[in-house]
Order: sequence, then C-alpha cells, then structure tokens
Amino acid sequence: MKVKEVIGVLEQLAPLAQAEDFDNVGLLVGDEQAEVSGILVTLDTLENVVDEAISKNCNLIVSFHPIIFGGLKKLTGTTYVERVVIKAIRNNIGIFSMHTALDNTSDGVNAKICEVLGIKNPKILIPKKGSIKKLTTYVPKDGAEQLKEALFAAGAGNIGNYSHCSFGTDGTGSYRAGKDAKPVKGEIGTTHYEDETQINMIFPQPNEGKILRALFANHPYEEVAYEIFALENADQNLGMGMIGKLEKAMDITDFLRLVKKRMDTGSIRHSKILDKKVQKVAVLGGSGAFAIGAAKAAGAHVFITSDVKYHQFFESEDKMVIADIGHYETEQFTKNLLVDYLKEKMPNFAIHLSESKTNPINYL
Repeated sequence: MKVKEVIGVLEQLAPLAQAEDFDNVGLLVGDEQAEVSGILVTLDTLENVVDEAISKNCNLIVSFHPIIFGGLKKLTGTTYVERVVIKAIRNNIGIFSMHTALDNTSDGVNAKICEVLGIKNPKILIPKKGSIKKLTTYVPKDGAEQLKEALFAAGAGNIGNYSHCSFGTDGTGSYRAGKDAKPVKGEIGTTHYEDETQINMIFPQPNEGKILRALFANHPYEEVAYEIFALENADQNLGMGMIGKLEKAMDITDFLRLVKKRMDTGSIRHSKILDKKVQKVAVLGGSGAFAIGAAKAAGAHVFITSDVKYHQFFESEDKMVIADIGHYETEQFTKNLLVDYLKEKMPNFAIHLSESKTNPINYL
C-alpha cells in the first residue's frame, strides 16, 4: 500500500478540505507514492516519536498535530521542529497530519471525549458554516434518473439521516450548436429545443471534486451546463465541539472528579462550582475558549476544554462551570481513535499506537 492510499482511507474519516483555513494538514514530509512498511499513530511528532517509528520499521507517521505549522525558512537543526523534519527526511519517513479536519468531523476528537465520559447522543456544538454547496444542472428528461444516481453515488443529496435527496423541475432548454460542435441532439447551425429536467442537490464541500467528475462522466451533453452555490446553511454533522447528556444527573464536584480520573489529568482549573446538578455537558478538545458562549447558549451545565485564560473564566457568569482539564488531556485518546479506525479499514496492515510521551506539561 502506498502513502497516497493510506491518506485516502484517512480522508474517508476526516476529509482534509474540512480543516480550518489557518491549519496545516496533510502530508507534511515525504512522498505520497512511497510504499508503506508500517504506520505509527501519535498525537505529536517529536524526535522520540521518529526514533520509535524507526525502531518499529514504520515509514509513515500519522499525527494529530502538525509538526510544521508556520513556514520553515531554514533547516539547520536549531529548533525541535527542524530536527524532527531533518530526521524524518534522512530516514525516509513520511509525516501526515489531520488536526482540525478531525476536530470538525462528527466521529472525531470530541466524539471520543464524549465516549470516554459517558456523554450520550452528542450533537455538534458549533456547526460549520460555508461547508454545504448546491449543484444545479440541466439534463434531457430521459437521462435524468441515470445522472441523479451517479451524483448520489458520488456523495450528493444527503440531508441528515436522509439520502438520495434532490429536487427536479421540468422545462424546455434550447441551444444552437456551432460548426465545431458534436451535438448529442439537434443539428449544427439550428436552434434545438429539448425537454429537460433541472436537477438540484446539496453536497458537502469536500465532495465537490468527486461530484463534478461524476457529473461530467455521466451527463450526455458535450458541454455541461451547471451551477454551484455556497450556502449559508450550517452543516449539523460537521463542526467544532459536541454537546450531549449524562445518563443520570450528577453533583458537579463528583462529575469533575470523574472527569479527572477518566481523562487522567493532573489537575482541573475550573470556574465557580454551582449549586446544581450536571447532566448537559459540552466538550471541545484543544484550545476551546472561543466556544464558551456557544456552550452557554446551548444550556450546558459544564463545558470541558483547555487553554482557558484568566478573564475567560468570568464568561461562565454563574450559568455553567468551565473546566480546563489540559490541552493534551482533551486530545490524548485521538490516537486510539485513529488506530482503531485504521485497523478496521486495513486489518492486515502493521499499525502501531505510539508509546512515546509527548505531553510537554507536567504537574507537581
């Protein structure tokens, strides 16, 4: 199996196109045509992780955090980032990062936190805007069903729990073929009128390339008339954070103790403990203080995240408890998620969970 094929498998879980604009995801080091001897999955790619990959005969590291985030202007080994990249190149090891592409997927980082904490029926906390597009095209009526089926197979027409969603309007199309044209219907130089169906479907932005290929491959016309619009609708199955409910309401202090144990954190920084039970819980792995308002508006009793600043704790306004459990701690199970996923998709392949410690924060 080549690196490119492994990337294809990973993109079925979390397409890179759904990553945030500021991010640096994808193959950061290496050749996508290289044959893969083994895969090491890690949260961070540090020098000890590259050493571990070498010892386990893995020439592809799948990392959650990107080792290269800003631009690299030199490679002299003076920083830990440069040393990692140099060592990976010297040993022909590829590095692939997923980061916010996996943050934004409904089966990603935050779903794993909910699983560990026993949060039931989680929904996306901040649905991603600008991620839904609409395709409109025009096709002869007798070819409409065949084209629709091809577009459905390419990933168009899904709305929530419903698939094969489309809307069609019948009308009359017209065109006049030029002298170099090869019209499927009609004659060159003569205006032709055709009974056509206008097909409308929505699709997730990452599927655009695949859907356009299906459109051109299955449309009968030589020149395909089509339009694509970006919609303001938010995708309820894509976005940052999740919110759900505990099976039974708990005392807030007892719940935080449970969080500390299950998330294996050295400490929890939190806002004022409120005199109420907790059942509705919001989570956002990594630096999630930007979502405090969304968690509060959604009625969360507790919001679990990390990297909360001093003044941001005031934003709880005694309406919920903000719990900062540590950046590494919120994302630590991500590598388990990826290993389980890859082993399910590639059961006969060498896939290893990294044993290297990468948390830079220690507790006294």
